[in-house]
Amino acid sequence: MGLIGEVLLLPFAPVRGSAWVIGQVLREAERIYYDPATVRAELARLSEQLEAGEIDEEEFDRREDELLDRLEIGSQSRAGTDDWT
Repeated sequence: MGLIGEVLLLPFAPVRGSAWVIGQVLREAERIYYDPATVRAELARLSEQLEAGEIDEEEFDRREDELLDRLEIGSQSRAGTDDWT
């Protein structure tokens, strides 16, 4: 973009900067959410809850499926890009 375009868009700089920050925060949140170590830790906690009787088998199965889906999506994302190393 040329100098004139930059000058004309200068009043929107805070908005563009905010959008960039929001994008970075979202990207980091997704990285943590789909991180295999995070998902495995949640699976371990889930097993502990089942053994302690805090949740029933049906709830365990439902939440375990969700976590395994996250683990699979995270693995696919890592295989597709090297951003999460």
